[in-house]
Amino acid sequence: MIVAGRNPAKGANAVARIEAAVPGAKIRFEPLDLASLPSIAAFADRFTKRYTRLDLLINNAGVMVPPQRQQTEDGFELQLGINYLGHFALTGQLLPFLRSTSGSRVVTLSSVAARSGKIDFDDINAIARYRRMPVYSQSKLACLMFSLELQRRSESGQWGLASLGAHPGIARTELLHNAPGRRSAVGLTRSLLWFLFQPVAQGALPTLFAATAREAVPGAYYGPRSFGETRGAPAMARIPPQALDEEAARQLWEVSQIMTGVTFGSPSH
Repeated sequence: MIVAGRNPAKGANAVARIEAAVPGAKIRFEPLDLASLPSIAAFADRFTKRYTRLDLLINNAGVMVPPQRQQTEDGFELQLGINYLGHFALTGQLLPFLRSTSGSRVVTLSSVAARSGKIDFDDINAIARYRRMPVYSQSKLACLMFSLELQRRSESGQWGLASLGAHPGIARTELLHNAPGRRSAVGLTRSLLWFLFQPVAQGALPTLFAATAREAVPGAYYGPRSFGETRGAPAMARIPPQALDEEAARQLWEVSQIMTGVTFGSPSH
């Protein structure tokens, strides 16, 4: 098992906690910055030299609503770059391992915010206008559309992998504290109304279900079952209508390949 992230100290802490909870666990930390295409390429290169199979890839990195527009080192708007394009590039570079491993799965994290998302192909990097919440929603809609399109391409191209989407509902993570800040309106909401957010472990259950459950359906989307999919046990989630637009998904795929320089092979349609 690999825990990948851009912060070695936090990565080492996560590894230590897992090893303490599961004695004998085979786990290691690998540096990976989803805001950097060179970092993604370097991770894939190290993976290629060390491993021969990949059973499960969970695309989980995220940043949410920074007040001002920021860019990755490759010039992508930060939320689009980390939440979506980085995962697109990572999955593409690890695709040969996923294809050669029987029963492999890819789980990509979306959000309830995807419901209000729209892909702005005319200004996908939010250069002309940056509105932090719509841009976040766009990035999470892109994640869900990627998950669905990856499954379609796997089926048509006989890649053999299963692609699933998941979202955590509203969970008590540090996401709102980290990007907008603890003193921002959303940061204060997270701090003062903490009881509205379900525990982190509960929010992780839809992802774990999609990743490990035998009954999880390829091409499906999972989230919490209760209170408008904000909390509760894992269940099939509602896919927003705009995420089912296959023509938009194909366009997004082609744009993503051009932006990242990572290709997945022949198109499915």
